[in-house]
Amino acid sequence: MTSRVATLNPKVEQVLKSFKLSREELMLVIRNMRKEMEMGLSRKGQKEASVRMLPTFVRSRPNGKEQGSFVALDLGGTNFRVLLVTFCSQTEGGMKLVNQTYSIPQEVMQGRGIQLFDHIVDCVAKFLSNQNITERLPLGFTFSFPCNQISLDQAILLNWTKGFNVPDCVGKDVVQLLREAIQRRKDLDLEVVALTNDTVGTMMSVAYQDLKCEIGLIVGTGTNACYMEQMKNIEKLDGDLGEMCINMEWGAFGQGEQYSLAKIVNEFDKLVDQQSLHPGKQIFEKMISGKFLGAIVQNVLLNLKEKGCIFQGIQTSKLKQQDIIKTKTMSQIESDSGDLLDVKSILEDLGLPCGIEDCTVVQAVCLAVSQRAAQLCGAGLAAVLERMRENRGVDHMKITVGVDGTLYKSHPHFSQILKDTVKDLAAKCEVHFHQSKDSSGVGAALVAASTRAS
Repeated sequence: MTSRVATLNPKVEQVLKSFKLSREELMLVIRNMRKEMEMGLSRKGQKEASVRMLPTFVRSRPNGKEQGSFVALDLGGTNFRVLLVTFCSQTEGGMKLVNQTYSIPQEVMQGRGIQLFDHIVDCVAKFLSNQNITERLPLGFTFSFPCNQISLDQAILLNWTKGFNVPDCVGKDVVQLLREAIQRRKDLDLEVVALTNDTVGTMMSVAYQDLKCEIGLIVGTGTNACYMEQMKNIEKLDGDLGEMCINMEWGAFGQGEQYSLAKIVNEFDKLVDQQSLHPGKQIFEKMISGKFLGAIVQNVLLNLKEKGCIFQGIQTSKLKQQDIIKTKTMSQIESDSGDLLDVKSILEDLGLPCGIEDCTVVQAVCLAVSQRAAQLCGAGLAAVLERMRENRGVDHMKITVGVDGTLYKSHPHFSQILKDTVKDLAAKCEVHFHQSKDSSGVGAALVAASTRAS
């Protein structure tokens, strides 16, 4: 693969160069991320900070003593999950889980609030009916969009991300919207006791198995991170005792003038941003997450076609179709370490018949885009790790990061590049990455369970 990349057209090399990050540039990302984190936690700077550093009111992690049955909802992308989670003693198996995935139609994702929440509750009703559940159960809600959380069961939606655009929900308490939708049905009896996001849910579900887990990371359709912060450092909240999980909402990093990513953002990032549903927002996320990487690749290939570097003599109108290249396609292309016949077949299936030289260029583009994404994610995580280590006043720190998301789990190189980047940039931290197996919905049930234990 390296030899192929070495023989690329100089014009192709020049384009790919805009995706290569030096160690100095990654260290700049760390410094700027840490400045934004500090601003987000402060009273004065919180409104200007692009990294919102939102309090979650989750004050503790699981201790293994959780008991009872809980309904959990997990909304964070085009698929929506309903779970029934039962916590019991270790001798009884520890945890029992039943779940069902439901799709959310495009018109509901971009419609009215009453449509969205009625659809969610309809899915819950079907699930509970299938499970023959008639008793009143507490419910934990994983809602993976930026919210100003006022308490465990009160959260004001700040803005939508990841393809959702339901304007009449913005500025409203999403827990109350869910409660009202439940009340509109006479056949449901659920008590919404806690709201969390997928990042916090991932941290909680991994911490149930690994007590050293104090960070949650999502790298899927979108990207975000959370971590346990000492209360004395959360200036915008009263109280100095104990700790609280902070939902960073780091996908928005770089979207303001303050501590910008301008030195790293290239022309293709700008194009993807302009073409997106929310221009000027979620800049970091658009450079990392699964929803946008395929679009970056698509824009690069169109640029190379115009330069005469690829697909010569071939009609490529297909390449202009929105979402023709998905992140899953990139994973398949990057997995071909042989003669590139798999890449050729993939491109032909997309309506892009081509030769092996074109396949070499396409694979090189995919590799460059995904490698940069993993490095940026690693730099963001290194910023969190170094802050936690320094706050504790220790020279060396062992910690577990709970991870979820299809990009991390399914891409052939992403997770290893991420780990290598963290090891290089946060050398004093010994990091174990623990992949979440039971989805962030289990975390919402654990947060709900903690309200019963407290």
